[in-house]
Amino acid sequence: MWDYSETVKEHFYNPRNSGAVANANATGDVGSLSCGDALRLTLKVNPATEIIEEAGFQTFGCGSAIASSSALTEIIKGMTLEDALKVSNQDIADYLDGLPPEKMHCSVMGREALQAAIADYKGEEWKDDHEEGALICKCFAVDEVLIEETIRANDLTTVEQVANYTKAGGGCSSCHEGIEEILTRVMAETGASFDPESAPKPVVDSTPEALVVGMTGVQRIRKIDQVIEGLRPMLQADAGDVELVEVMEDKVFVNMKGACMDCQMASVTLGGIQEKLVEELGEFIRVLPASQMAKP
Repeated sequence: MWDYSETVKEHFYNPRNSGAVANANATGDVGSLSCGDALRLTLKVNPATEIIEEAGFQTFGCGSAIASSSALTEIIKGMTLEDALKVSNQDIADYLDGLPPEKMHCSVMGREALQAAIADYKGEEWKDDHEEGALICKCFAVDEVLIEETIRANDLTTVEQVANYTKAGGGCSSCHEGIEEILTRVMAETGASFDPESAPKPVVDSTPEALVVGMTGVQRIRKIDQVIEGLRPMLQADAGDVELVEVMEDKVFVNMKGACMDCQMASVTLGGIQEKLVEELGEFIRVLPASQMAKP
């Protein structure tokens, strides 16, 4: 389990500025539900001074995504747009007294949302549609431009770090070669050299059934059920529960039960289950409520 700082926990349990800002005049949308993380940042900017008077967020994602979004809104309130644009993803992580390496992509998402919102306020087009660079990671829809910018901004040197900061390469390994090429190109400019042994290793099942990758359909479903069963005690402790309903290719449909049914944090719970499945199976999985299953 990841080691979260007390500040991260505080911003997760008691997020600041959650929800949309009334009469906002700037909105930034990044990520997508299909990729597991989505963030909408709304701002109320004073036209005369260009000072951010209010900031709010709505996010679908894990606890780190919520904490990072909460921290971001606290950081930028009272800033001018010019100063806000200087806020980096590392500033967000530092404000939270650090994030686990595997969760740094949440701070990157916050920085992107801020850039998108400010561009919206200025009437500029903020592109996140991969027109400027090739789509490298299809699992999480991460393009070449974002990977290269993140490598430069955070001095990344390994494929594993790229996966931690952008999620690219964190599902299957088919994009590792493309990430390696970008790393090699960027690092050559600084005289550094890329170590191909830095790529994340395939996820291995803890049972004697060998690699998770390459499992039969039945083994895969059993593994998914095993992961969900392992998470149920935590939900049951808060009078909630979850049950596996159906597995359709990369979609896992579940029923939320008990206190989880009407909980405002249900989307966060689904995101946490999804994150655990991605981690355990080594592939991209979408976790959705059974109500979204296609009707015959």
